[in-house]
Amino acid sequence: MNTPYGLEIVDSCISCKIKREECFCNLSAPALKTFNAISHQTAYAPDATLFVEGQSPRGVFLLCSGKVKLSTSSRDGKVLILKMAIPGEMLGLSAVIAGTEYELTAETAMPCQVNFVAREPFLEMLARHGEAGLRSAQALSREFQSAYRDIHDLILARSSAGKLAKLLLSWTPSSATTGKEIRVTSGLTHEEMAQMIGASRETVTRLLSDLRKKQLIRLEGSTLVIRNRMALEAMVS
Repeated sequence: MNTPYGLEIVDSCISCKIKREECFCNLSAPALKTFNAISHQTAYAPDATLFVEGQSPRGVFLLCSGKVKLSTSSRDGKVLILKMAIPGEMLGLSAVIAGTEYELTAETAMPCQVNFVAREPFLEMLARHGEAGLRSAQALSREFQSAYRDIHDLILARSSAGKLAKLLLSWTPSSATTGKEIRVTSGLTHEEMAQMIGASRETVTRLLSDLRKKQLIRLEGSTLVIRNRMALEAMVS
């Protein structure tokens, strides 16, 4: 079934043909049947809020398609985007298991299909199906490792230019060949890039201009062309 956003909506996890590794999609038949029975599929437009920082944890959100922006903010309103969640990720998991407030705000960055499971049925499923509990532990471990790397990159001695170079490189596929131009579409504004590296929008605009002048990148509308990947990697190290 198609939606106005162009998403191919799957009404059932059991009939879904998209099976992602390290995800609740790959549960055994009995566990997947339970998950399917307690979950609710929803299509979201861009800039929709799934949950906000400080909100009581009403449930978990499995991202089936699209991207979701995860951010935190200070009392004076400064926003830091911690990551862009990709399909297969379970959002709000740590807050639901711990019974604490959501520690982040989750907003769709593009049209998304999301599978929601309320907290109590989800916890009952974890208690009933050991493999679901293991999947949750693995997901939380990946979250911790990712947060540790992000804190390391954000706080330690890398310059704003190095942080931006790392962000641009993170959008490239791991199979990209060094020496060839790489075309990526981020969909992020300069303000959002700034929020991801802890800098100002003006700084990001200036740094992107510098990279263009050095012929390391090229912009073609919403498409970023990385012309010299090795030079960007040198800025990161």
